[in-house]
Amino acid sequence: MIRRHFFLAAALAAVVLMIVVGGIRLLAPAKTDQPGAGQGGAAARATAVSAYTVGQDSFADHIEVLGVAKGRESVTITSNTSELVTAVRFHDGQRVSAGQILVELKATEEDAGVAEAQAALVKAQNDYVRWNTLAEKGIAPRATVEQYRATLDSSKALLAAAKSRKLDRVIRAPFAGVVGLTDVAPGALIAPGAAIVSLDDLSVIRVDFDVPDRYLSVLKEGLTITAHPDAYPGQTFTGRIAKLDSRVDQTTRALKARAEFPNPDGTLRPGMMLRVSVDQGQRTSVAVPEAAVQFEADQPFVFVITDRGGGKLIAEQRPVVIGARERGLIEIRDGLKPGERIVADGVNRIQANRPIRLVGAGGDKAGADGAQGGQRKGGPAGGGR
Repeated sequence: MIRRHFFLAAALAAVVLMIVVGGIRLLAPAKTDQPGAGQGGAAARATAVSAYTVGQDSFADHIEVLGVAKGRESVTITSNTSELVTAVRFHDGQRVSAGQILVELKATEEDAGVAEAQAALVKAQNDYVRWNTLAEKGIAPRATVEQYRATLDSSKALLAAAKSRKLDRVIRAPFAGVVGLTDVAPGALIAPGAAIVSLDDLSVIRVDFDVPDRYLSVLKEGLTITAHPDAYPGQTFTGRIAKLDSRVDQTTRALKARAEFPNPDGTLRPGMMLRVSVDQGQRTSVAVPEAAVQFEADQPFVFVITDRGGGKLIAEQRPVVIGARERGLIEIRDGLKPGERIVADGVNRIQANRPIRLVGAGGDKAGADGAQGGQRKGGPAGGGR
């Protein structure tokens, strides 16, 4: 009996404790209903962001495509016969002149062929002179003289062929340029068509690239063009459009153009990837930082700061039409006007039509961004550049 009363007392105490705790919880929010408590809660929930005052910036209208660099003249030196190398007359990376001997091949048989052809030519020459003298005296018939004349001409042709075969054993530079790296050494056996060394004329670099046919009215031979190699960030090379192809590709609807860039110091190398740009002028448009533009599916948008009164700021999501991208800025073709304020930092932490609060110097970041842009115009609260 005592044990039963003990359990009943414990259960009663637990029920009383639960009632007390529940009452405390119910009374806690009631205290926040005091004047000013709601505003303090809303302010605490507002997301901290920095603002950017929309201004204008200059953007260049230009065509930008990718191209691959190559020398004004480029060739891979090969042999047209199979033979042993007897001498290599160049070293890696050497600048050579047109006609300079690069490689000599074994020519023992060719030397013997030249000597044999020369001996045959001498004999044919003597026979022709002797029979021609006899014919002039009326002793020998003229037909015999003509036969020896034909033999003489044939001997001359055979000697020329023997000398030509000997010349094939001497490989020369077809034009002036710079040779590359080679593994060919004396004693190596060269097969027909096997690469010996590359030769490039680096004084001028050519770049072939494809341009959509809608730009045909812009492209002209002699037009100034710039190139930005990935290998040299920040460097710009200026050249001109040398030639335009005579046809537009029916499949890609693109025209092939060839640009030439002076390269006296050999900075550009064949095979480099270049970003080629053709400028068409400049324009001034509304611009915002790239970080301020977000995308939902394929639709870009920004968060515009709207004042609802009483110091209450709301982030309004507004779709925009974007254009070019330059120097960390995006051109806004439609959707924003100069002087409006947008969220610059913190766009990933906010939601549309939710309260925000500005942080930083005056809550506006336009002054800092404007100092870095170089051409920014207008925009209150330090937004001008």
